This record gives sequence, structure tokens and C-alpha cells, in this order.
Amino acid sequence: MLKAALPVVALVVLGTGCSSAQGQDDQRLTERRENYCTQLGGWQKTRNAAAEDAPDPDEYDEVGAAAQDVLLAMRPLRDEPVGQGRTLGEATENSDPEAEGLAVRYCGEVGFETLTR
Repeated sequence: MLKAALPVVALVVLGTGCSSAQGQDDQRLTERRENYCTQLGGWQKTRNAAAEDAPDPDEYDEVGAAAQDVLLAMRPLRDEPVGQGRTLGEATENSDPEAEGLAVRYCGEVGFETLTR
């Protein structure tokens, strides 16, 4: 009887481990998405503020630093699809309004629409 129970117990333990690992992966993915959308929204805010103010050489550094943060946050998510046959990496690295719109829509679709503008 004990010999028959051991494989069942092993399967239950392995199944629980996979479920736990999947939960951690899902949580990590959610955290990465939230970080990306937070960085994207921060860059948009910084860029828009710089465009409204009188030119200040230091503001470029702030906008550039914010853009760098977005690129770093995008790296683990770069292959996620955003529509029109593009990936998040392609949409983030391209500076046109259409690409930015795809990135913003991505944030909305993953539940972080309030973090972007």
C-alpha cells in the first residue's frame, strides 16, 4: 500500500510546486508590467512638462533619463505583442505617436491604464 501511495504523493508535491511557481511567474509578470507602465507614464509627464515650459537644458536630461527608465523596464517584456504585428520592444523604441499609442493601449489591456497619459 505504501509503495502505491508514494507516486501519488510525489505527483501532488510536484503539482503543487508547479502551481506555486506559476503563481510567482504571474506575479513577476504583473510587477514588470506595472513597472513598465509606471515608467512610461512618468516619461510622458516629464516630456509634456518640458514641452510646455521655456527651454531649459537641464530638462532634456530629465526627459532622457525618464526615457532610459522606460527602455530598461521594457526589456523583460520586449516580446509581448501590442498589435499591428509589433512587439512592446518595437513600440517602445520607436518615437512616433502611433507606437506610443500602442504602448499606452498595452498598458490599458494589462490593467494599468491609469498609469499612462
